Amino acid sequence: MGNCQAAEVAAAVVQHPAGGPGGGSGRVERLYWSTSAAEVMRANPGHYVALVTLRVAEDRGHGNGNNNGSGTTVRRLTRVRLLKPKEPLLLGHVYRLITAHEVTKAVQARKEEKQRKGQQQQQMEYLTSRLQKKAPAAATATEAEEDDVDEEEAALDESLDQMGDPMHVLCMIDV
Repeated sequence: MGNCQAAEVAAAVVQHPAGGPGGGSGRVERLYWSTSAAEVMRANPGHYVALVTLRVAEDRGHGNGNNNGSGTTVRRLTRVRLLKPKEPLLLGHVYRLITAHEVTKAVQARKEEKQRKGQQQQQMEYLTSRLQKKAPAAATATEAEEDDVDEEEAALDESLDQMGDPMHVLCMIDV
């Protein structure tokens, strides 16, 4: 009874797309030999091969996801990485066929996101440069205003001196 043997031989698993616009079958194909991504793509025209990795992350806070009762939330993240045609499919890994349309949409979305970030960064740089230009201009404007106020005060003082007695000036103003 101690002779335990592996029930399943190591294989590379290729998941075909299910349903959708391409009309995929959703079947799972097991490859028991070493092969390249190009061979799989040749056998499935209009598809790319992607490596699927599963990551499990635990959050200690309160969030959405699978709560295991101890206050931590477990999230499963699936990451998909496209393979180059020359890359081999390794035994024991899971791969997924992705339609060319899905790849095009993902690349376009990534490009738009980069453009959006670039535009936001340009806008921030533009606004900061405008603020920096206005700040020295505002400082010189306040200096000019202060100079004008000083000149006006000097002119008033001079006119008061010409009038003579300050009490006389106050009386003239009150009358």
